[in-house]
Amino acid sequence: MTTRQQETGQHTLWIVEDNDQLRKQLVSLLAMSPTLSCTMNFSSCEPALEALEDVSPPDIILMDIGLPGMSGIEGTRRIKAVAPNTQIVVLTVFEDNDNVVEAICAGASGYLHKSSSLEDIVSSLQSILSGGAPINPNIARKVLSLFATISGTKGDYGLTRREKEILHLLVEDLSQKEIASQLFVSHHTVNMHLRNIYSKLQVQTRSGAVAKALRERLL
Repeated sequence: MTTRQQETGQHTLWIVEDNDQLRKQLVSLLAMSPTLSCTMNFSSCEPALEALEDVSPPDIILMDIGLPGMSGIEGTRRIKAVAPNTQIVVLTVFEDNDNVVEAICAGASGYLHKSSSLEDIVSSLQSILSGGAPINPNIARKVLSLFATISGTKGDYGLTRREKEILHLLVEDLSQKEIASQLFVSHHTVNMHLRNIYSKLQVQTRSGAVAKALRERLL
């Protein structure tokens, strides 16, 4: 938990978006959120990475892909390397397979399209706080269709029966709270299993675990 979250009960969020008007609109809308506080915003990745050298990383970063200089995908990869607990949600106009897969593999926890309303974007960001993985429905169908066609060798990652059960529920897009309720276990127990799943699959995020499960047909 960040210091600010301890003081205010809000989760910190940064925005990396080169469209000045959209960035300002998001900052204004987030100012009314009871759960999210936009503490910094940038028009490119480079100053965001520099800021991470001086201040604590935020809980969430909303990241554009098509940025001047470093791309949002490379920025996501570098930010996750120094701030692995920060959840990064990609906001973009791109829906092609390469960008979707690269963003998820880089560590993105969600993938939203810029055609989404500002309210839907903020709502999707808030869903991360309850263990969700926000993704635009059209993009979700594209990802599922893409991974379903990829034939991969089914790996043996030493997942237990319970871990496979939780991984299956992740693929079904259940939140951590919903998983705990369905399995009649505590939220703490689900978190423990998720850490083990991520470690065994060698991924850092929920989206990465889902992608790997689908790509390698682990379920």
